[in-house]
Amino acid sequence: MKYKFDRVVAIAGLLLFVSLAGLHSLQADMYKFTDKDGIVHYTNVRPTGQKNVKTFSFPCYASDPSCNQLDWESIPLNRHAFNNEIEAASEVFTVEESLIRAIIHAESAYQPEAQSPKGAQGLMQLMPATQKELQVDNVFDPLDNIEGGTLYLSRLLNQFNQDVELAAAAYNAGPGAVQEYGGIPPYKETREYVRRVKILYRRYRSTGS
Repeated sequence: MKYKFDRVVAIAGLLLFVSLAGLHSLQADMYKFTDKDGIVHYTNVRPTGQKNVKTFSFPCYASDPSCNQLDWESIPLNRHAFNNEIEAASEVFTVEESLIRAIIHAESAYQPEAQSPKGAQGLMQLMPATQKELQVDNVFDPLDNIEGGTLYLSRLLNQFNQDVELAAAAYNAGPGAVQEYGGIPPYKETREYVRRVKILYRRYRSTGS
């Protein structure tokens, strides 16, 4: 089956501020439909004259370089959601709770049901292949997702000698890309993702905001 990702236009008109679990994020609507030629389209522009249009929403994640409306140095943090799950995963896989929170914040804005247009799912936005590798039974269950995502993050930290920047880059672009370029890949999305995760990680580690 053929797929076409339409050019994202007029995004500002489709973004709105929402509040979830004490965290302010931006929300965007996406539309999926199959045209008469069997081509599947993903677009943020509401289709006209199309049948069986599916609408889904996703927040303005830290991994999206086009989301420039948020100041990551000042947006509210969420230090309390999924405390038990994050604490347990941190202890089992020896990953700092602040780093787990930074990744969750960046990946899904703490939304367990989050789904990206690329197919990543849940709090830590695990792709189906990664879910299978990590034996995640229910990707939308916070405990299963956080356990799987933290295990994966732990493996990346071990692979890259506990270098948080490289582990974050690998979480976004894949460890193969980090190895290929000998560092953070020259992808706009990945470089911006690492920058924002570093900000969130530093802020979650602090006792203040």
